[in-house]
Amino acid sequence: MAFNRASTGLASRIFRLPAARLALLKSAWPLAVGPELARRTEVLAVEGRTLRVRVPDTGWRKVLHRMQPQIVARLRGVAGELGPARLGFSEGQVISAPEVRTTPSPSPSAPIRVDPALAEAAEHIPDAELRAVFMSAASRYLSRRQRPGGEGDDRA
Repeated sequence: MAFNRASTGLASRIFRLPAARLALLKSAWPLAVGPELARRTEVLAVEGRTLRVRVPDTGWRKVLHRMQPQIVARLRGVAGELGPARLGFSEGQVISAPEVRTTPSPSPSAPIRVDPALAEAAEHIPDAELRAVFMSAASRYLSRRQRPGGEGDDRA
């Protein structure tokens, strides 16, 4: 999956804060490894270009280490340049994540207005539900920045 320079730049602006980048990668993790493996692991932190993941034991660490090139490629397919270059593993008790909702959220009554570059970037997200959630969140974020008194408002 290829990303153009405009789409990765947009993602970098939206997810520029470390906490937002970590949230993006945590959300992408089940897509990269599948729901069963995601349930058995826990994304902990981003340390530079390394995504730190907790695994239950040495066996799982070895399996994920062998799968690392495919996992990293999938994460970069979703997160672009914000994706990790490598994975790091910590062994310990994995805190079970809540079940992922499989039913789509109700669509908003008003149509989502988005920047054409954002819409083009979103087309690269293969999962329709994830694409809709991304578009909705990005639209809300960007509209908040454009409102008077919003984060992007330069008026005093």
